[in-house]
Amino acid sequence: MPDSPRRPIPPGFLWGSAISAHQTEGNNINSDAWLCETVSPTSYAEPSGDACDSWDRYELDFDIAAGLGFNCHRIGIEWSRIEPEPGRFSQAALDHYRRALEALHARGLAPIVTFNHFTVPRWFAARGGFEVAEGADLFARYVERTTAALGDLIAYAIPFNEANIQRLLVLLRGGTVIGPTADAMLTECARLSGSERFSSLLFAPLATCEPVMLDAQAKAAAAMKAGPGNFPVGVTLTMQDVQGVGEGHLADAVTEMLYGPWIEAAKAADFVGVQTYTRIRVGAQGQIPPAPDAELTAAGYEFYPQALGNTIRFAHAKIGRPILVTESGIATHDDTRRIAFIDAALAEVRQCLDDGIPVSSYICWSLLDNFEWTRGYGERFGLVHVDYETFARTPKPSAHHLAAIVRSGTI
Repeated sequence: MPDSPRRPIPPGFLWGSAISAHQTEGNNINSDAWLCETVSPTSYAEPSGDACDSWDRYELDFDIAAGLGFNCHRIGIEWSRIEPEPGRFSQAALDHYRRALEALHARGLAPIVTFNHFTVPRWFAARGGFEVAEGADLFARYVERTTAALGDLIAYAIPFNEANIQRLLVLLRGGTVIGPTADAMLTECARLSGSERFSSLLFAPLATCEPVMLDAQAKAAAAMKAGPGNFPVGVTLTMQDVQGVGEGHLADAVTEMLYGPWIEAAKAADFVGVQTYTRIRVGAQGQIPPAPDAELTAAGYEFYPQALGNTIRFAHAKIGRPILVTESGIATHDDTRRIAFIDAALAEVRQCLDDGIPVSSYICWSLLDNFEWTRGYGERFGLVHVDYETFARTPKPSAHHLAAIVRSGTI
């Protein structure tokens, strides 16, 4: 840790790591992402395939998380497994996820459940996804049915991972979510689906998709609150640290672009999930690339763990709801840099706590090396190394480093 002294964590503070369903389970053949990965042309570097085989090895994953001393675990559930065809729900899939949540409880890990981590069923994408108004009701139906089966085992719930992800993608891609390769990919997916369109959330146009997702967030939260169970329902946001540089900078405009109406949506939630990886520097002409001598992560963005403190402060000032850090991490092949990143990020959490900001978790992305969407398997975010041929899991030194901090009861 940096030189500042460690102090006890607040009572009930949540330590953990996160995974998503599609990125780790493997062979998620009924999802939109699976089809997008396997057509030609495709925006994906490679298909997800077996991923980490966590569909069958989830208890091994949970054993590792519990062995590190964590007291929570953020897990994804896959809509396309639960409702592989419209209106046809799989009791076997619901039973599988119920066993997984029971396994978390048995290990003292509070389940933080994400209902949508970017992927949707192929049939839903072929009907227009979240680009058509009925998308909100179809999502709420899935949430209602799933909550009825699992709600009594859920500790915290998240309808959408990074609900504002399309806004970040617009910023990163210079004003559009889709390019010619992605357009051709979706056209081929539509053809193979026998439909006129194919709407994959990571490539959907912001203007048509966002109003439906806002409606879906509200309806899903209401379905969760109907029970069974009595758990907080949050909004998680990608919250990169927007910093203005020089006179006339456009940081305010970039901040508005990043969040839009999701700030108000988060105010209606029980908590806001802060998911931060780096900073965005903005000058008078727009975004500024990292300095030539800046350290970059394996994902290509600036190594800047200090961003977490600023985004926590932003969430506290602008949203004013209880704060969970639901993702913080780094893609790197040098685990010493992961340790440095964790230490610096936790120093920011410590300072925020000292300033009276209600931060109640630190959840690292991710437990396992896994499938990183269009970039495939080249980037490793995990505390645990995964051999993608044998599926062997090997905790890295960073995992043991974080475990020692957790067991100390201090930050």
